[in-house]
Amino acid sequence: MTRGAGRVLVFGGSGQIGEAVLARLLRAGWDVDAVSRTAQSASPGLRWLRGGFQEMPPLARGYDAILSCGPLDHFARWQAGGSVASPCVVAFGSTSLAAKHASADPAERDLAARLEAAEDALFASSATRGSRAIVLRPTLVYGAGRDRTLTRMAALARRSGLFVLPRGATGLRQPVHVDDLAATAVAALTANGAGGRGYDLPGGETLAYRDMVARVLAALRPPARLLELPPPLFSMLAATLRATGRLQGFGAQAQARLREDLVFDAAPAATALGHAPRAFHPEAAMFAPR
Repeated sequence: MTRGAGRVLVFGGSGQIGEAVLARLLRAGWDVDAVSRTAQSASPGLRWLRGGFQEMPPLARGYDAILSCGPLDHFARWQAGGSVASPCVVAFGSTSLAAKHASADPAERDLAARLEAAEDALFASSATRGSRAIVLRPTLVYGAGRDRTLTRMAALARRSGLFVLPRGATGLRQPVHVDDLAATAVAALTANGAGGRGYDLPGGETLAYRDMVARVLAALRPPARLLELPPPLFSMLAATLRATGRLQGFGAQAQARLREDLVFDAAPAATALGHAPRAFHPEAAMFAPR
């Protein structure tokens, strides 16, 4: 494809969402400057700049767009104090802003508060600069083998041939594929009238947590078995695994959330950004660790 869509500055391009975003940008004809703390291999249309928010490499004075696929709070602070001009700023956040706002876990409430503050700061600084800012909030991300939820579950199941859940893990979820997120992010760069707000980006299917896990286990080669335990017995098992260092997190609050519906409305993103996520049909390759 002939280049000519414009020049975009990308943060977090080496992450699981960022990799898919870079591929989409290059296919769409963008010229990309991507910032990374570690050395990366350049390719046609893609120039890697070595650095990070603490030690930013030399950047152009202006870009046609800026896109952040990394931590929203770090990016928002840089954007507020930076001197790089752009008419369009798109940044990934998280639906944890809403899902963990009223959590009983102080660390989860702090995460939600930081996300909210980062969004507010980004919108404020962009408005001051005359830029249109869009925040994209994915739900449960999968597809690149680098997520910390489904890929981690798959890894545990491969080792033992089974995965254990408490009975009643029927809270609804909407897993979203990384490439669908990338497609929406690239579309957001040229979406007129969509700035100044955040958009939830759920996947194309809503299903119970235990059914989501069961589909992942069935996709493995060989398939793994789902074992459902009474909640008190599961809590004892999880506590034992945490005490022996074989499990991180997954305390009482996380277990309770398995029974809660975490469902988000895709309609605003579909209307404004063309968000059109696929249904959840997992394949073993999607959970191959990288």
